[in-house]
Amino acid sequence: MTLDTIATSLRTAEATSTPIAPIRDQITSAADAYAIQDINTEARLAAGGRLVGRKIGLTNPAVQTQLGVDQPDYGMLFADMDLPHDGELAWNEGAQWKAEAELAFVMGRELTNPDCTMAEAMRAVEYVVPAIEIVGSRIANWDIRFVDTVADNASSAFFTLGPSARKLTDANLLDCRMEMRNGDAVVSQGSGRACLGSPLNALVWLARVMAGVGRPLGEGDVVLSGALGPMVAAERGAGFVATIEGFGETAIRFGE
Repeated sequence: MTLDTIATSLRTAEATSTPIAPIRDQITSAADAYAIQDINTEARLAAGGRLVGRKIGLTNPAVQTQLGVDQPDYGMLFADMDLPHDGELAWNEGAQWKAEAELAFVMGRELTNPDCTMAEAMRAVEYVVPAIEIVGSRIANWDIRFVDTVADNASSAFFTLGPSARKLTDANLLDCRMEMRNGDAVVSQGSGRACLGSPLNALVWLARVMAGVGRPLGEGDVVLSGALGPMVAAERGAGFVATIEGFGETAIRFGE
């Protein structure tokens, strides 16, 4: 099966909300997986999609160990993936959605150097905001390994940003506590240190990789830096509210 054929099968799975079997036995490397992701990125752009940022996945060492890797991965964020704060997402039975809370960076400068430094990344951040990412694997039953999720645009689906924006100088990225609730129940907890030791470490990693592959981070881009706690399966009618100490909250609801 060719990379183009696999890419088409993933696009069809997303369009029809019909997950497919894992693809890891059909490709040979992470490079193939990223090539499939790039094919679908170009297809989405050609269809009128607008690239507005990136997401970083696999920032938790425990998850990396589970998937047998020692690095994060990345995916593309498009304008039609952006949901309003406290908006309602119509329920989709086949979408396999899960929610995770994280910090998002809104970039004020481009980062074009493949040897991007921490100082350059910090200077480029315009705002930090709380975010909920809705992930939704197109692989049946979330039976994924590294190449499965990479090819599947890092299992991305939607995201929502909170209405409160902070400067880097105004809050603590490391020790900020995250709590996500579904109604009255606490369903996920964590802190900034859970994201590669610091969300800024994740940003520097991404900036270098994106510059190296020819899709550098630009002014206005959103960067979802990675989950601060465990992701949680979404259910019909669920309402998630994520609060991150020093950054405020954001929320998303799922329809009945």
